[in-house]
Formats: sequence, C-alpha cells, structure tokens
Amino acid sequence: MKSQLIFMALASLVASAPLEHQQQHHKHEKRAVVTQTVTVAAGQTAAAGSAQAVVTSSAAPASVASSAAASASSSSSSYTSGASGDLSSFKDGTIKCSEFPSGDGVVSVSWLGFGGWSSIMNLQGGTSESCENGYYCSYACEAGYSKTQWPSNQPSDGRSVGGLLCKDGLLYRSNTAFDTLCVPGKGTASVENNVSKGISICRTDYPGSENMCVPTWVDAGNSNTLTVVDEDNYYEWQGLKTSAQYYVNNAGVSVEDGCIWGDESSGVGNWAPLVLGAGSTGGLTYLSLIPNPNNKKAPNFNVKIVATDGSSINGDCKYENGIFVGSSTDGCTVTVTSGSAKLVFY
Repeated sequence: MKSQLIFMALASLVASAPLEHQQQHHKHEKRAVVTQTVTVAAGQTAAAGSAQAVVTSSAAPASVASSAAASASSSSSSYTSGASGDLSSFKDGTIKCSEFPSGDGVVSVSWLGFGGWSSIMNLQGGTSESCENGYYCSYACEAGYSKTQWPSNQPSDGRSVGGLLCKDGLLYRSNTAFDTLCVPGKGTASVENNVSKGISICRTDYPGSENMCVPTWVDAGNSNTLTVVDEDNYYEWQGLKTSAQYYVNNAGVSVEDGCIWGDESSGVGNWAPLVLGAGSTGGLTYLSLIPNPNNKKAPNFNVKIVATDGSSINGDCKYENGIFVGSSTDGCTVTVTSGSAKLVFY
C-alpha cells in the first residue's frame, strides 16, 4: 500500500539523520553525506524532501546557537496565517540582491542571520551569509504555500539548491516556469491547536539547505494551513517526486527558537520530538507521523489525524502519551481520498 510505503521511506530517512547539508556556517566535524534512493510504489516519491540525509554530530553550529540564545523562548509568534488573495508576478532584475523581497507570500526568517533568506548556496557547494553574485538565495513562504524557485541544473552529488539567482547585483528567477515566488499547496490538510500554548511546525528548506527553518505557527486555540506539496507539479530530486517534511516542536516553543538547527540539550529543530511528512500525488494526499530518532522523549502534546467534515481518509493515526496508534508502533500514515484532513493537537 502506497501510504504505508511512504511512511516507511520517511522513517528510514529520518532514522539516518536530520535532512541537513554541509554548509560552511552549519558544518560539523563529524559529518558524512549518506545518499539514499527511495522508490515508493509506481509513483516513485522521495518522501518528505529528498532521499538524501547527512549524519551529524550533536553539537549546534555557533551561528545558529547564538541566534537561538538571542531569542527568548515564548509561546507567541508573528506567523499566524497563510497568504491570501492572488500573488503578484515577480519581475526579474528589478530588486537588488541586498534587498529581501518580502510580500506576496514570502516571509523573512531573520533569526537565521542571512538577511531574511533561509539559505544562500551556489552550485559548487559554497555558502554565504549574504545574497551575492552567483548564489541562489532561498526563501520561506507563508503557511499553505511553497517556494517556486530552483535551478534545473542541480548538483550531481545529490545536494539540492533552491532560490532566486543573484546576477550582476540583481535578483532573477531560477525557474521561469513560475511567475510568482510562492505557489499554493493542495489545501488538503490543516492543523488545529487545542493545547494551552502555541506550536511551531518547521518545514525543511527544500530544495535548498534542508534546514528546518520554514515556519508554520499555530497559536493556542487556533488553526492554520499545513502545506501539502503537489508532487506531480513540483521539484523532483534525480527524477523522484518530492514531498514536504516538518519538525514539530514542543508546545510553547516559538518559531524563532524552534525553527533552527538545535542540539541535544535544546530539544528543538532537528531535535524536536515529532516529524511530519505531507504530500499529494495522483489525487491522493498522504500524511505521516513518526518520532524523531534524535529525541526519545514524548512531546508535551498528543496529536491525531482526522477527516474534516464531509471528507474521507483511509488509515488511523494518533500519537497519544508517547504511543502511536495506527499502522505501526513506530509511526503512522493516513491517505486522504477525498476532501481534507486535519492534525489536531490536544
């Protein structure tokens, strides 16, 4: 069954390590690239991002650690809703690389220290802390949306690169198939927070650094859209369709403190207790939950995936008191066959 295979692929990838790349500002001494190819039924999907992972040490990068320390932990955030209405077309060569193009669904992730960008990379494996000539400057989109920009000539070693291209000091689209910088997801999943504190759900920057820095914030008592990637019309990694991967922090951790590269003592970011996969292909949406192998502690919430009114799902998926109820004791997957589903935190 395809939904079960997607869960198995997701579990395999996360068990190997968080999806991170060797960037200069995130480099660890004990790192080794591990490339895996995941085939899921006939559709071939690289579950929850790419089928590549990196084994890392548990030490937090200094630049990210200092950023996290500078931001006080809180249960509030400015990321409360997705973009609304039609998005404007991006005009090539009209914005300086030194300016961050916020608006039209694009949001700044300033706590990373890259001028609002989620990552800055070139095709040769170089990184930068500022958007400069020859680099691809990746960005985050609001909840419910995905970025549209990545070059077709991806690195042959399995890394992914995404974002706008900085050329002659100006920003240009790297993927002219899209006019806008963000595109809506399938709209087949949402999150509802019934606990007393807000929850930060951090999507990996993909294609790009794959740092878990793209924020979805759900305040206490509120709901938000979860971006479900339209795999049939989105980025492919070495010919494989790709979905989205999220790291879910404990309730009460802000996006500024949680959507980062963390460490064992922090329990945030790549050490967050829960991992979520979301994608849609062939008219079906697949949602998976697994524990983060880096963090053996149960989260301070329970979560279940249920059908919204008038919708239909196959499968049973609940994580309650640190125990999964569903297709496996190590995680679970549901298939949304019609309508939409919601992840309810309680």
